[in-house]
Amino acid sequence: MTLTISVSDSVRALAPDFSCLVVEAQGLVNGPSSEAGAELLDEATRRLVRRLDGRPPHEDPHLAAWRDAYTAFGAKPSRTRNSAEALAKRALTDAGLPRINLLVDLYNAISVAHLIPVGGEDTDRIKGSMRLVRSTGEEPFPTVAGGAETVEHPEPGEVVWCDDEGVTCRRWNWRQGVRTRLTEESVNALFLLESLAPMPAEALDAAGAELAEGLAKLSPGARIAVRRPE
Repeated sequence: MTLTISVSDSVRALAPDFSCLVVEAQGLVNGPSSEAGAELLDEATRRLVRRLDGRPPHEDPHLAAWRDAYTAFGAKPSRTRNSAEALAKRALTDAGLPRINLLVDLYNAISVAHLIPVGGEDTDRIKGSMRLVRSTGEEPFPTVAGGAETVEHPEPGEVVWCDDEGVTCRRWNWRQGVRTRLTEESVNALFLLESLAPMPAEALDAAGAELAEGLAKLSPGARIAVRRPE
């Protein structure tokens, strides 16, 4: 069954030029990070360097638009960076990009190469539908802080992804929750690629196509579909 994914009117009113692409996959094969995945991340960093041409990541027009969107719902973008900016900033350090697992490494590489926020969720752990909404402030967000499991709550009006059980990602695409994250045991997943103007629709589609191609190479028997949310 195709998972229902929607964007609320309140979010569309906040960011009328927001676009989202969903890549849904079933029958994936995940596992520990590999040399091939490391090369994907290294190549993504090289593409990032060429794109930035000496500028800091936040000066890229697309990432600057995300900073404006974060400010619009009350976040401080210099302190809580969107996921694409945070990864790009890390890619340019001596430490480089983290190695997590095959699927996460792939979508992180797409995020950095295209400077676009990308999230991955284990669909077997999602309860009901996925929705991008403005929070009431009461939704639970299971996470880890200081090495211990805890439950946080978003700020009222904060943009969050959630399902029927609670928040799956805070501040739009800032921090993913532990409940639905992709692990080495994940076999079914959805990936959310998010853009704002001035990124054209063709650029969003290209990032989605590259992710779908990468998933097909990792898992030749997987069933992969690309679509827009409702």
